[in-house]
Amino acid sequence: MTGRVLVVDDIPANVKLLEARLGAEYFDVVSALSGEEALAQCLRTMPDIVLLDVMMPGMDGFEVCRRLKADPRTLHIPVVMVTALDQISDRVKGLEAGADDFLTKPVNDTALVTRVKSLVRLKALTDELRLRSASGRDLGLDDGFDPRIFTEVPHGRILLVDDRRSSFERLQASLGGRHTLTVETDPQQALFRVADGDFDLVIVSLGLANFDALRLVSQMRSLERTRMLPILLLAEQEDRTRLLRGLDLGVNDYLVRPIDRQELLARVATQIRRKHYTDRLRDTVQQTMEMAVTDGLTGLHNRRFMTTHMEQTLEQAHRHGRSLSVMIADMDHFKAVNDTYGHDAGDAVLRELAERIRSSIRGADLACRYGGEEFVVIMPDTDLSAAGIVAERIRERIAAEPFRLPDGRLLPRTISIGIGALEGAHDTCETIMKRADGGLYEAKESGRNRVVSRAA
Repeated sequence: MTGRVLVVDDIPANVKLLEARLGAEYFDVVSALSGEEALAQCLRTMPDIVLLDVMMPGMDGFEVCRRLKADPRTLHIPVVMVTALDQISDRVKGLEAGADDFLTKPVNDTALVTRVKSLVRLKALTDELRLRSASGRDLGLDDGFDPRIFTEVPHGRILLVDDRRSSFERLQASLGGRHTLTVETDPQQALFRVADGDFDLVIVSLGLANFDALRLVSQMRSLERTRMLPILLLAEQEDRTRLLRGLDLGVNDYLVRPIDRQELLARVATQIRRKHYTDRLRDTVQQTMEMAVTDGLTGLHNRRFMTTHMEQTLEQAHRHGRSLSVMIADMDHFKAVNDTYGHDAGDAVLRELAERIRSSIRGADLACRYGGEEFVVIMPDTDLSAAGIVAERIRERIAAEPFRLPDGRLLPRTISIGIGALEGAHDTCETIMKRADGGLYEAKESGRNRVVSRAA
C-alpha cells in the first residue's frame, strides 16, 4: 500500500534525501520547509502521514504537531517526529504533543519505510470510517462524536504478555494506577484471553522464554476480533531486526529497555486514545446510520447513502488527484425468478447475490443496492482496468455457484456488469454513473453474463 507523505524540514537537503528514500517505495511525497507551510500543506493536500522535523526556526515541530492534533480536520493524520534529539524527555514531549512515533537522525531506511507503511495502513482504515461517518452527518444524523476524545488522557484496559516476573511487576507499578492491567505469562493462553476480552491495548514482550512473540503478533493480526487491536512491543537493544519484522507484521509501537516510565505512559496513552477514537467512529457508523441508510432486504447500503457517499468520494478524488471507479451489476432475467418460483425465492436470491458481491470487494469499497436487482459498487483509488478485474471475478463467481432457494433447489444465474470511471476534472457523479449504465446496457444487449467498461 502506498500513500501521500508530507516531509517537513527547514533543510532542503534533508527533504530531498527523504523524498528519494520514500519515492523508491512508490510513495507520493510532498514537502514543506517551515512549520507554517506544513500546516497549510496539510489542509491543502491531506497527506496520509507527516514526517516532521523537530528543530526548525520559528514554529518548531512540537508546536506544529500540537496544532495539527488540535484541528478536527487534521487530528487523524499520523505524525512522526524526525529529530537528532535522542533524549527520553524530548520523545515524551513529542508524544504529549500528539506525535504517533519518533525516528532519530540519521534515519535508518528499513525503520523509515516500515514505520511509514504501518501508519499509512492505519490511516487508510481510519479514513474509511471517517468518510462513512461524514456521509451520515450529511444525511442529518447525529454522530455523537466528542472531539475531546483525542485530547484527554484515557483510562484503558491492557493485556500484558510477559513471562519475566521482574519485568511485569515493574510495568504493573508504572501502569496500575492509571489503567486496568491484566498480566498473562502463558503466550498461548494470551491469545484466547485477548480474543475473549475487551482490551484497548496488548503489550507483548519480545523476549518470551519459550515462545516466539512475533508468532503471537501474527496470530492476533489474523483474527477478526483482534485485527485492529493496538499492539506495543517491549524489546531489548539487540532486538532491532526482529523489532522491524514486528512492525511489518502490524505492531503499532514499541519500547526499548530500559523503559522510562514517562515514555511508557505517553506511548500507552497515544495507542489507547487512537483506539477509543476509531471505536467511536465504528460505533457511529454502525449505530446511527444502520436503519436510515441500509437496504432492509440485503443489508447493503441503500441508494440514499450511495448518493451522498459517492459525492464525497468523488470530491476527495478530485481534490487529491486519485482514481475512482463505479460498477453497476444487474442479475440477468431476474423477473423469471419471481414469476416461476415466487417472491420469497427472488428475495433469497437477491440476499445471496448481495453477500457474494460484498465478500468479493475490499473494505474500502462500498456495495449498495441501487434498486430491484441492480447493485452499485463504488471503488475509490481504483482505475478502470483494476475495476474490470474485480468485476470479472464477481461475474465468474456468480456464474459458477448456483443459488439455493428456500425449498432447497439450486438455481443457476448470471449477472451483467457495466463499469465507469473518473476521467477528467469536470466529471460528476452523474457522468460516471452514465458511463457505467451504458456499459451495463451494452453487456445486456451483447448477450448478458459479461463485463463492459465504458470510457468517456
